[in-house]
Amino acid sequence: MFLRLKPLRFEGVIEPRAVEDWLRWLEKTFNKFRCCCFSSRPFLRRFFTLFDGVGLEVTTGAHSLRRPLEERPLPENPGIGEATTSMPIPIPVSLEMSTLNPLKRVVSHVILDLDGTLLNTDGIVVEVLKIVLAQYGKKWDGKKAHRIVGKTPLEAASAVVEDYELPCTIAEFMSTTTPMFSNQWCNIKALPGANRLIRHLKSKGVPFGLASNSPRPNIEAKISYHHGWADSFCTIVGGNEVKNGKPSPDVFLEAARRMKVDPLNCLVIEDSSPGVMAGKAAGMVVVAAPSLPKHAGLCNSADEVINSLLDLHPEKWGLPPFDDWIEDTLPMEPWYIGGPVVKGFGRGSKVLGIPTANLPPENISGLLSEHTSGVYFGWARLSTRGIYKMVMSIGWNPYFNNTEKTVEPWLLHEFDDDFYGEELRLVVVGYIRPEANFPSLESLIQRIHQDGRIAEKALELPIYAGYKDDPYLKNSLQLNNYY
Repeated sequence: MFLRLKPLRFEGVIEPRAVEDWLRWLEKTFNKFRCCCFSSRPFLRRFFTLFDGVGLEVTTGAHSLRRPLEERPLPENPGIGEATTSMPIPIPVSLEMSTLNPLKRVVSHVILDLDGTLLNTDGIVVEVLKIVLAQYGKKWDGKKAHRIVGKTPLEAASAVVEDYELPCTIAEFMSTTTPMFSNQWCNIKALPGANRLIRHLKSKGVPFGLASNSPRPNIEAKISYHHGWADSFCTIVGGNEVKNGKPSPDVFLEAARRMKVDPLNCLVIEDSSPGVMAGKAAGMVVVAAPSLPKHAGLCNSADEVINSLLDLHPEKWGLPPFDDWIEDTLPMEPWYIGGPVVKGFGRGSKVLGIPTANLPPENISGLLSEHTSGVYFGWARLSTRGIYKMVMSIGWNPYFNNTEKTVEPWLLHEFDDDFYGEELRLVVVGYIRPEANFPSLESLIQRIHQDGRIAEKALELPIYAGYKDDPYLKNSLQLNNYY
């Protein structure tokens, strides 16, 4: 779909030839990026505000609107904001120039995957498989997890039996694991950003459905434990309702059919390679939030790969943006971490010049499985020293290529000595950004300090400042009530 601009009549201080040149430049610029935002009539109406005193016809292939010449001429001094020097002539522009940022494609509907995208199913699956494999004298190997993620139950069972050379049939294996999985559906937690996304799409009137490789009864059982989910989806499609599961596009195409929308107008959000392949095969836009650590490369065919749902920007695809970011931070329901400070990698002070306070891995195992990697902030209490602002990273620190997921808090205070062994308690109240790699140590250090400045400023805001008085930081609650 391309933009077509046709000048009708002119009046005012600008020569017709100059207007025609400007329109050709504008048309060429937008069409270069295939900016499909012009397919909406409201945008076309707003687009007419680019000109004052120029009769204009705008055509996109889907819509065509005309605005006749207005009576008044162009003002001599526009005062609203002029075109950049790369434009042929200065024309008054009341539409913000950020509109020139290319939209790859505009969608109207969203189709969500369930396991690994909205729900932290992988943790439950792994725990069940560890138990079953132990019965055969086998040990779970996380490096083989990609063999089952995004697959149908039958395909996943087949992969496990084959990979671990189990002395049982696939049917026998499934008869053992299926009831064990079913008993755990009530314990599956929503992934970070899942509830926020569902609330946002629903409140903005964006139609969205659910399409999963899981059988429909399993889907309904899982979402029944999450308030409001079942009534939010326009449609739900299970793997047992179509001929082929992902990576076949069948589930997505069926969801689009039930929502009565062209697949080309759908955005799919997925976590696995089979899901990404299915969405692309359906002709849909696909955003991937990989559930497997360090496996983002498996989703390269997606239109965009993000760290987690917290990093989704719907406006990139013509959907309403989130409006809950405050001063470059995202408020969150608080969560709590505690334990004695232990020695870490030794790189905080020595390599980065930024001393971090590390916690025992056994104290944070639950947190690591429930929270996505990224940079967070909040308040910290040292038992003998007081309460301080803090910023922290969760993840694998790609620059150092950690082999394990870690939590590394940085207390935003200058301390004269070490505090190993002291009790540290953290209240995490907000999110700053996803985990990222950096081309140099210097750029990493600069970004860490920028994170610190963002946290310092944000924690002065009332929405965050009140957590400094959280009871967890004030009293002697047992740490095992948290993490």
